[in-house]
Amino acid sequence: MLGAMSRSYFGTDGIRGLANAGAMTPEVAFRIGAAVTYLARERLSAESGRRAHVPRVVIGKDTRLSGYLFETSIAAGVCSQGGRVLLSGPLPTPAIAHLTTGMRADVGVVISASHNPYEDNGIKLFGHDGFKLPDAQEEAIEALLEGDELDNKRPTGTRVGSAERVDDAPGRYVEAVKHSFPSQLTLDGVRVVVDAAHGAAYRVAPAVFSELGADVVTVGVNPNGRNINDKVGALHPESAARAVKRKKADVGIALDGDADRLILVDDRGRVVDGDVLMALCAKRMLRKRTLRKKTLVATVMSNLGLERAVVGAGGRMLRCPVGDRHVVATLRKRGLAFGGEQSGHLVFLDHATTGDGTLAALQVMALMLEEGRPLSELVEEAMEKVPQVLVNKRFEERRPLKAMPSTLQATHALEKKLGDRGRVLVRWSGTEPKLRVMVEGEDTKKIRAAAERIMDVATRELAAS
Repeated sequence: MLGAMSRSYFGTDGIRGLANAGAMTPEVAFRIGAAVTYLARERLSAESGRRAHVPRVVIGKDTRLSGYLFETSIAAGVCSQGGRVLLSGPLPTPAIAHLTTGMRADVGVVISASHNPYEDNGIKLFGHDGFKLPDAQEEAIEALLEGDELDNKRPTGTRVGSAERVDDAPGRYVEAVKHSFPSQLTLDGVRVVVDAAHGAAYRVAPAVFSELGADVVTVGVNPNGRNINDKVGALHPESAARAVKRKKADVGIALDGDADRLILVDDRGRVVDGDVLMALCAKRMLRKRTLRKKTLVATVMSNLGLERAVVGAGGRMLRCPVGDRHVVATLRKRGLAFGGEQSGHLVFLDHATTGDGTLAALQVMALMLEEGRPLSELVEEAMEKVPQVLVNKRFEERRPLKAMPSTLQATHALEKKLGDRGRVLVRWSGTEPKLRVMVEGEDTKKIRAAAERIMDVATRELAAS
């Protein structure tokens, strides 16, 4: 299976790159703020009775040093098109989606590079409905970034925009997440390790679990602008695992920099990824007949064992391209409600419009409490993983895979050899200049060798140009 390449600015999850270079400069950020406000104003002008409405744009960020740079630039762009800026400060990505709908804003902007190191930053966009923008709207923004329409239609005088702080933004989000937890349950007597990766959830995530009664042990809650994701959080769950063992906790919760994804640690200190969590939740929802159309949505990266577990429980699994925005798009298109990614983006569409690590953790903890069993026992019954190997390599050139015939031939040959006993996926990352080769099969040693052979073919093919 071959994956697609990204566009000029937008990848699988917004725009991302080295801060103050390339596409991630304050000049580009300014134009993005102006573009989303311009498009919002055009949409509102086309709607009857709303011609006087000033576009409202919520802007949130994680804890990166460069967040100040982009927050100010985007806000200035919004104001340059007559918009009203609502600044939330550091908050998780899903919190901005919630604030966008809750405050009846027209656009939500998140300044974050998610799991990337602090030197990077990114921009994610939500529409007035709280969902990430579809491809067509991102393409419209890209067209405005390159054209002169924004420069020719700037309001002046009293029609320029304004900015203000939303002081109660953290509390609004905490309450919203708590409402997703069954009202008859509490976390009294449950010890929870919360690792916020020194990121956007460093205050709100511990507050959620504490207010529901848990005994909270915190990790990664002291951001300094440079330590986000540094040996903590979802990319490094070993930090949470050590704390779980040391404090004899019932569960460890490891979030990433913008807290839209989740990796759990069970009571024995073992790491539990998104595939296992999806298997747990989907099988339970099938038993309770709450999994809409008996269908789970996962990406092409999810383990074959997850699909077998869901099918074995009487359901089915649909695959979509990598990126939680694609998971959400598939859920909405098919009238479904639950899906996610192996990396820990779990989407409960009945509760949120995007992946939310804190909310997802609450759903799993509700399952634990209702079953009356520790997470370690539940995990052992969730699914049997098929051996999976992922090989990544950074290249200077991003050539379309369809223009790499030797790589394509090697991929198809391996797919034919594996048959229904495994899978192959070759794709360019949507957020980094990396080629990824994933192979699943019965023998780890053999599939690793196969993945490395395909990467070698790709390396030679790209070097020959």
